Amino acid sequence: VNFFRIIYRNPENRGEKRMGAFECVRKVYQTDGLRGFYRGMSASYAGISETVIHFVIYESIKQKLLECKTASMMESDEESVKEASDFVRMMLAAATSKTCATTLAYPHEVVRTRLREEGTKYRSFFQTLSLIVQEEGYGSLYRGLTTHLVRQIPNTAIMMATYELVVYLLNG
Repeated sequence: VNFFRIIYRNPENRGEKRMGAFECVRKVYQTDGLRGFYRGMSASYAGISETVIHFVIYESIKQKLLECKTASMMESDEESVKEASDFVRMMLAAATSKTCATTLAYPHEVVRTRLREEGTKYRSFFQTLSLIVQEEGYGSLYRGLTTHLVRQIPNTAIMMATYELVVYLLNG
């Protein structure tokens, strides 16, 4: 639960007022008890699959790129040196793998968001998943995917290229 973003409506002026962290903690505890702090955890654990899929695909693409570069180096008898284009390729590999992983695992994000809504009919991961599909159809499991990808892909591409650069610099 993101305690700093819970907003409540003031019935007198119809405005919005943000709660402080301690007010939010107190409200969650009063409303749902200790269990309220863990709402959506099962869906967060399902999100681990996205990371696993991402790294498996990324490493596979990276290995194929390395094999292609090694083959071209052997044909021309050149010494293998990292170039800027190698890091661009790693960024593309990261972007591709993250797109695939996120697309496959995105429904957990929708379920997690629904589970964290206050005062809803959603109780558990699988109950929420089946209820969303029954009431809104399978397409609703991918609502917001485009926005999520627009945020995640550049972030992942930069992060993985930075990681590869640091590993390269540390290995000399």
